[in-house]
Parts: sequence; structure tokens; C-alpha cells
Amino acid sequence: MKSDTVLKIDNLHFSFDTFAGEVQAVRGVSFHVNAGETLGIVGESGCGKSVTAKSITKLNPMPPGRVKSGSIHFGGVDITNFSSRKMRPLRAKEMRMIFQDPMTSLNPTMQIGKQIVEGIMKNDSYMKKADAKRSTIEMLKVVGLPNPEMQYKKYPHELSGGMRQRAMIALAMAVNPKLLIADEPTTALDVTIQAQILRLMKKIQKLFKTSIILITHDLGVISTIADRVVVMYSGIIVETASVYDIFDNPQHPYTWGLLDSIPKLHTKSKEELIPIKGTPPDLIQPPEGCPFAPRCTHAMKICNTLMPEEVQIGKESIHKVSCWLQHPQAAKVKKQIFLERGSISE
Repeated sequence: MKSDTVLKIDNLHFSFDTFAGEVQAVRGVSFHVNAGETLGIVGESGCGKSVTAKSITKLNPMPPGRVKSGSIHFGGVDITNFSSRKMRPLRAKEMRMIFQDPMTSLNPTMQIGKQIVEGIMKNDSYMKKADAKRSTIEMLKVVGLPNPEMQYKKYPHELSGGMRQRAMIALAMAVNPKLLIADEPTTALDVTIQAQILRLMKKIQKLFKTSIILITHDLGVISTIADRVVVMYSGIIVETASVYDIFDNPQHPYTWGLLDSIPKLHTKSKEELIPIKGTPPDLIQPPEGCPFAPRCTHAMKICNTLMPEEVQIGKESIHKVSCWLQHPQAAKVKKQIFLERGSISE
């Protein structure tokens, strides 16, 4: 693993054992996160993006969850089989996670400031409480909470949704972690507050040089903050590319579907959006071929029987896609599709 690689996941398989059978939630996922980089993971609900993130921090319930195979390296150390006890100091200092609803993470019976102070002092037992309090107030100022001395004394229920999310970011960043995992951090917020939180995350990253994994179903959020994007579907990665290539040169039909289903600036008020028809497959019995084939308007016979291999787009590109349209024998079909879409084809 390169020295500037903070996190590397290799061929991760994660399942849940249920009464109905084994749910294969994550099926062979591989990606890395570099120092100071924001990696966006995007996909529909149930595609495996949150399970993947919680596999890193060991927050999936185990049992019924279990890592079937694969590896997770953090800071060059294999943490795949770390116990909860071994993970505790890592989660407290090195990797922090923020969620969609901060009320599930913040202690409702403690003042915001005291929660942050407690986190700081757990990681530095030699720090005096007065110094931890000063650091906390400074962090509340960094995340943009007005009058931080007053916010320090407030309880979570006394803050608005946007202010609670800022407090949650302050709690996560107070110990200067190497990796911040944000699981749908703006979904419950209105558009204006979403934009503020995203700007704050970019500011925090620049200030502390933190690596970020941003999990979302919203491509608008991805376009604002991500450097690279991983597109997940049915527990696998179907496309990986820079944020520019995902929007300017998408190669997988599922990515096209995600892009076509969001409103554009030129969309008329009564114009209908184009949804992705059908439903994701049952992960108790995942399909043998491409899992998107039943919903794909460009599916060929081979798509239903064999899983496509990952193909690199361009000789020196980070753009990779798993789709049979990339096969040399499908060149004519692919060219026609791209002509119809008015897209760029490599």
C-alpha cells in the first residue's frame, strides 16, 4: 500500500445471516482512499454503501453480520479481523463517522461542549480540562456555530438540525482524525443547510487535510465535494472514476440511469423525470450475471449469465467500469448507444 493511501479495501465480502438465508450485502468490493481525498460512494438504498462503510469501522452488528473474505487496511495495518476492543481506540482517534441524524449519535443528556471535551480528554489523558474546553470552543467556532461559548452549554435538543450536524462534525473532528466517514450527512436537511454543511466539510478537509468517505444517493452532493466516485449496485462496484468523468463521460447503464433521474438546470417545471424501472435483485439469491441486467434497456444475452470483468477506460485513466458493453465484440452496439445519448465514448 502506498504511503499516501489512508485506506485500502480489497475484495471485501460481507454477509448477514438471517432466518430467510444469507444476505450477501457486499460482494467483492475494492477501493482505496488517499490522504486528503474525498471519495464519494453513491447508489440506491440497499446497494451496500453503508454496510461497506460500517465494515471499515466495525459498526455492523456481528452477528448476524460477518466478513466472509477480503481485507481492510487502514494506515498500512490490516484491521479486517480487529475485535471491538482493538477498534475502540481507532474509532476514537483515527477514523470518525458522522450519520444522517446526529440525534442518534449525540448524548441527549449532556451539553454539546462537554461531549466534545470528553472525547478530547479520552484521547489525551494528559490534557487539562481547561485546555480541552478551549479547544472545544475553538472547534465550535471552526464549524460555524454562532457564539460558541453559548452553544457549548446547550443540549442537542436545543439546536436546529443544521446546528446539530455542525456540532456532530465538531465532535468528530476535535481529535483530528485521518479519516472521516460521512453517511448521508445532509439528507435530513433542507437545500440551503445542505450547501452550508458541504462547504463546511470542504473547509474542514482543507484545514486538517482529512480524508473523507462521503456516502450518499444524491449525485448533486457528489458533484459538490467528491474527487473520485464509486458507483455501487447490488453489493458490487459497477463504476469508479473521477467526479468529472462520472458526469461528463459515464460508461455504465446504471450510472446513466442515476444521472437521467435527477433534475437538470434546464428541466421544465412540468417535465417528468426518467426513473430507473424495476427493482434491485434479492441478495439472498444474487444473479449469476450482471445484477443490473433485468433493469437495463441495453442488456444482452451474456449479461444474464456472466458477471462482466472490470475494464479500464483509457490507458492512463482511473476510470473503471464493469459492463459487457465494454467488450470488443460489443463495440458497434456501444457506439450506437453513445451516439443516441450524445455522450463521449472512449
